Amino acid sequence: MSSSSRVVEIEVVVADGGARKAAEGEKQPDPVVNVYSAAAYGDLERLRRFVELDGGGASLAVPDGNGYHALQWAALNNYPHVALYIIEHGGDVNAEDNSQQTALHWAAVRGATATADVLLENGARLEAADVNGYRAVHVAVQYGQTTFLHHIVSKYGADFEALDNDGRSSLHWAAYKGNADTIRLLLFMDANQVRQDKNGCTPLHWAVIRGSLEVCTLLVHAGTKQELTLRDRGGFTPLQLAADKGQRHLSNILSNATKVSFGDKYCSGRLGKVGYAPILFSYLVILMILFLKSIVFASDFSRITAAVGLWSWAAISLALASQVVFYRVSRNTPGYIKTNTEGLDPKELLMGIDLSSSTFTGSWSQLCPTCKVL
Repeated sequence: MSSSSRVVEIEVVVADGGARKAAEGEKQPDPVVNVYSAAAYGDLERLRRFVELDGGGASLAVPDGNGYHALQWAALNNYPHVALYIIEHGGDVNAEDNSQQTALHWAAVRGATATADVLLENGARLEAADVNGYRAVHVAVQYGQTTFLHHIVSKYGADFEALDNDGRSSLHWAAYKGNADTIRLLLFMDANQVRQDKNGCTPLHWAVIRGSLEVCTLLVHAGTKQELTLRDRGGFTPLQLAADKGQRHLSNILSNATKVSFGDKYCSGRLGKVGYAPILFSYLVILMILFLKSIVFASDFSRITAAVGLWSWAAISLALASQVVFYRVSRNTPGYIKTNTEGLDPKELLMGIDLSSSTFTGSWSQLCPTCKVL
């Protein structure tokens, strides 16, 4: 698939809001002039005055000149107390802008988990999708908000396998953005690695397209050989795509992953003609020969002692062999990475993922989410 494929994502751009730097000594203009700016700056006192004293309560239920709602501004800057006030005074928790994005979408942009709690506990639609089919999980992944993604999935059951209009899941977007922490979280939650989007691309294809060595390594080590052989709409496997792009390091990783190793051929029981059954059968035959030999050529007492010792040793050996078999089969099975984590600290299990929250504190002119075609 050509690297020029159209990929649409939400992006925050700097709007020309008259943000000219004032000359030294010049008095800065007051940025809080209405309910929208008050919500964006988290100024609850002045917001209350606009609504209750100045008769501007209706403004909480209607968008500004650009189609954005006061609740969206409060969500973007993570002001949960302001968001709650807006909801309690006429703001629609599921109000959409011109791109059908809700306040929850905007909370996902900056990882505003506290405000997301307020929204979801007051009726926000968790799976609301915008014009591109993006849900909150997609937006969180696009911006690398791993904390926010983990929060809405673990606490509210958000569908991290949901697809956008192009058939891309959160794992596709994480691979495209090259965010290793988000990849680790999604793999930990057993995200589907072999799903293909409308272009036939798996997450591994997108990681190759973006040239992300770390993400490719994660996906290869956590997956099976199936996704290594899947072809995109242009007929390329991830290995062929890496070679076509001249990405030598990625080609080496993918090439080595596609080779049949000695362990796979002679131990896994899944590749080649030699599996576990012939090996175990041969093992049992040898034990039987040793047992018969001990019975025929030993004294009565020695026969009993030898038989007991031999069969005890055989039982222990077979138990250990069965454990090896189970391990070898399970590690080659999709979903092996998912383990029993009950009672354990998720931070210890997510391989070093930084789950610290972040809040945007920029200026009013930096807060306009829009869409961009790459």
